Amino acid sequence: MENILSNLPILAGTVVNKMDSWDHFLLIILAAIAAFIPRYLPMLFFSKREIPEWFNEWMKYVPVSLFTALVVKSLFITTAGYHFAPFAHVNQLIAAVIVIVITYMTRSMALSVILGLVAVFVITMVM
Repeated sequence: MENILSNLPILAGTVVNKMDSWDHFLLIILAAIAAFIPRYLPMLFFSKREIPEWFNEWMKYVPVSLFTALVVKSLFITTAGYHFAPFAHVNQLIAAVIVIVITYMTRSMALSVILGLVAVFVITMVM
């Protein structure tokens, strides 16, 4: 067993080197099919059924919830120990407050993203 593990980089190199263009092409096609199926099947299933209004109303909150979860995680969770640290990313926290105010006042996603990036850049240069 130890002999196999010691030769693992060599074995991996021989497997990769034996792949030709057709193998890469086949790999890309199979990856495309694997990415297409989970998107197509729900569309096929729901295209013939009437979706309840409560479900459509509920689904409006999913993108905002996912985006909020990603932003809150990056603001308040440290990657070093993966624990809650409310002031670990002060510059990003200040930029987030600026973006929230801009978004509330303008209701423009494009303006909020652009000014948020500018705010992060300026605050990072200052701090």
